[in-house]
Amino acid sequence: MPDSSLTNSKIVAAYREKTPGSAARAEQAREIFPSGITHDSRKTDPYGIYVARAEGSRKWDVDGNEYVDYFGGHGALILGHNHPAVMAAVHGQLDLGTHFGASHELEVEWGDLIQQLVPSAEKVRFTASGTEANLMAFRLARAFTGKTRIVRFLSHFHGWQDHVSFANRADYEGGVPPGVLDGIVEGMVVVRPDAIESVREALDGRDDIAAVILEPTGASFGQLPLDREFVAELRRITERHGILLIFDEVVTGFRVAPGGAQAHYGIAPDLTSLAKILSGGLPGGAVAGRRDILDLLDFEVAEKKGFTKIAHQGTYNANPVSAAAGVAALKEIASGEVCDRASQQTAKIRAAVNDVLADEGVPWACYGDHSGFYFFTNPEGLEIDPKNFDGYAQDFETMRKAGGHPSVAKFRLAMLTNGVDITGKPGGTVSAAHTDEDVALTAEAVRASIGMLREEGDL
Repeated sequence: MPDSSLTNSKIVAAYREKTPGSAARAEQAREIFPSGITHDSRKTDPYGIYVARAEGSRKWDVDGNEYVDYFGGHGALILGHNHPAVMAAVHGQLDLGTHFGASHELEVEWGDLIQQLVPSAEKVRFTASGTEANLMAFRLARAFTGKTRIVRFLSHFHGWQDHVSFANRADYEGGVPPGVLDGIVEGMVVVRPDAIESVREALDGRDDIAAVILEPTGASFGQLPLDREFVAELRRITERHGILLIFDEVVTGFRVAPGGAQAHYGIAPDLTSLAKILSGGLPGGAVAGRRDILDLLDFEVAEKKGFTKIAHQGTYNANPVSAAAGVAALKEIASGEVCDRASQQTAKIRAAVNDVLADEGVPWACYGDHSGFYFFTNPEGLEIDPKNFDGYAQDFETMRKAGGHPSVAKFRLAMLTNGVDITGKPGGTVSAAHTDEDVALTAEAVRASIGMLREEGDL
């Protein structure tokens, strides 16, 4: 059902006028897909844009409108759209075959690159997605420790599968999601990420915890940020209790640094889940980690040591086209220049946007770390200085409402109308392809969008 607050909005009218082709396709899609979409994060009222092509930092919709893109393939495209090395590798592999139903040289090269880059990757197992990688990590942790429960953090996202399909929002109040078995929910222990004491309390006196999983920079790539000391202390606690530590680096892997957040922090988890950038923008994932844990997938080790091997199939594991893209992407990323460039451009975006917010007297802030940015929309009306806002210094209750201003939906539509595509959080991820011109256009779009919100009385 459309957001009633968008009715009779001039912003919505301007958006509709600009995107009639997307409107027509969205209407058709509603007859085919639930809500007319194929991914929940693409839910947009009254409808989302339909993209025809993309290149570098830009994309163009079916109506010919050009956008500076901060969706970035849901974070998968740190090289930008259609990077020449990746596209050449993919085109070359397409001529050789898309699926062999057999091992191939590229998967060996791909896995070797992961071992070289990711500090904890003694062994690697490919999957078809990040959701599948986390599923495998949970199964490995339970089998290795002989224990049943996994500890995870409120609001941290680990895919759509049953074990993690709840407590993805900071305002979670418990309950079993539709279609999920009670026993699966009982197998997960959800703790708050606002104090390391919450973890100690969850672990003290328990002997049934197999692993703790988290997004190492905080929920949604730092929208609710965690600092290094929290993660370091978590490592110390889990080691002391003999509990495995799983880093979900589906987003942070090869983005924070070539070796992920673990390389940046100098903290080694026992298992790591990877996807997105891993495959150069194509489907693919992996679980990597300690040799003794991944030996549970090994036929020969299982036979030699007399244990039951963990079974794992997957039609698209290490698909050769994804492998070609992944190898090309990781080679580009290996030196660190790509990650540094993306982070530097993001810092410029945050600074430019905060200059606009300060000039316009809007008590919002653009914050984040590495190559991610978010808008703190200040729904509680706190007195803040956009130029000096520090997300790390805020409490969990404040940050969980960061994007909760009632005008956020219209703000995103206004940004689209002004040529910039941000996510609904609101925020975005930045690639090494984003230019200084993109930075300036983004700041201008924020200024224009604020003006549109003010005209409607929303600011």
